[in-house]
Amino acid sequence: MNQVKPNQVNLDLSDIHELSHDMRGRKTACKTQIEINSRKFMRSNLPANSPLMSQGMYVKKLRPFLPTEAFAPDPSKLVILLINLAILMLGWGIAAQLRHWPLTLLWLYVPLAIVMGNSVIVLLFSSHDLMHGSVIRNPRLTRFLSLLGLSMLWMPPTLWKAVHNRVHHSTTNDLGDPDRNFLHQQPKTWGKWIQDLFVPSAEVNPLGLTIGMATAWGVYSFRNLTSVLLFNSESVDYVPAAFTVSAKARWAIAREFVVIFLIHLSICAFLQFDLLKLALGYFLPIGIGYSGLIFYIYTNHLLCPMTSVNDPLINSVSIRVHPLLDQLHLNFSYHTEHHIFPGMNSDYYPMVQELLKTHYPNRFNLLGAGEAFRLLMQTPRHYKDENTLTDWSGKKSEPCPLSETPRINSEPTCSSSCKSVSTGATDINYLASGSTKG
Repeated sequence: MNQVKPNQVNLDLSDIHELSHDMRGRKTACKTQIEINSRKFMRSNLPANSPLMSQGMYVKKLRPFLPTEAFAPDPSKLVILLINLAILMLGWGIAAQLRHWPLTLLWLYVPLAIVMGNSVIVLLFSSHDLMHGSVIRNPRLTRFLSLLGLSMLWMPPTLWKAVHNRVHHSTTNDLGDPDRNFLHQQPKTWGKWIQDLFVPSAEVNPLGLTIGMATAWGVYSFRNLTSVLLFNSESVDYVPAAFTVSAKARWAIAREFVVIFLIHLSICAFLQFDLLKLALGYFLPIGIGYSGLIFYIYTNHLLCPMTSVNDPLINSVSIRVHPLLDQLHLNFSYHTEHHIFPGMNSDYYPMVQELLKTHYPNRFNLLGAGEAFRLLMQTPRHYKDENTLTDWSGKKSEPCPLSETPRINSEPTCSSSCKSVSTGATDINYLASGSTKG
């Protein structure tokens, strides 16, 4: 029987240092905090017949059924990252000549912009896998390549390692997760206002949704970047959950951001700061790319209840997309599978999904992509408590779509009754005195 491998933990010594630093910060941050009693209530209110299970419990159960090579690095995936960087450079090279094109033929650049937009998506997902250790295990090369890959996302790799690998994966859809919905009880800051206006919900208007899809990733990067660089305090309230990093990591983030800024400045200079060239060759591909990747990200967790225990089958969703998209996007649709085995070669996520269908058919959330987005558009986007969603005013009270019994869909789409295991309901008290306002 195969044993659990050390790389499944997906943490190195620097991660452990950051986690230790973060925990010390949590002990001292008292200006803006969520009462610990709410966590106790969440546990005590859990139905006895549907207890939450930790990620480690799923690993222990499923790991013996998986081949050893599923956890071995796959350097061949570096080719995917490099190909998509080359596609972007080719696109910018062509965009530099757009002033020589007849106006009636400028539309011919749009298909290339779409291909470039897909490359932006792939750069995030390939860098994501790279930084989880499933591609190579060389820290210096990983940092260099991820800096190139994440540059179009305005995301310093050291920041990504903190916000995603360290915090999000250890507190998924918990009170400390920076990727969760805002709580209704949190202060009405600019960050929360933007989520209310532009994130898919029953309240968003078509114009706001369109703008939001193309810009939400930029907002996500900006608010986490400024939170860490300007304040580095858990009292920051314009993010759903603030986190801290060490002084060393903070300087690394600043240096990486300068490099990213210079990369973007160089691209704009290459396009001669020409509005036409920038519109078609820079802003359009990035907007398309951000829209595509945020579609996946919105469906990952926002429909799920909050959980005090990191239970990937309850707080995460996998979606069904066209097989070609799975090939292009490195199986990012298999998101629950990823949260169980974050350091796994993504080629093996379909195997994990079949194991989940077999061993946990009553816990696993698997929705068609269209159905997942429809559910987002039919529900509010703020948590009233861990099982209830509400709007900006707090007058609505709707259960999370995935807060009851889940259903695995055998078809590409499913009905709106696809749901998940209940974890009980409680009010969450949020203390906002003395916080850093946004």
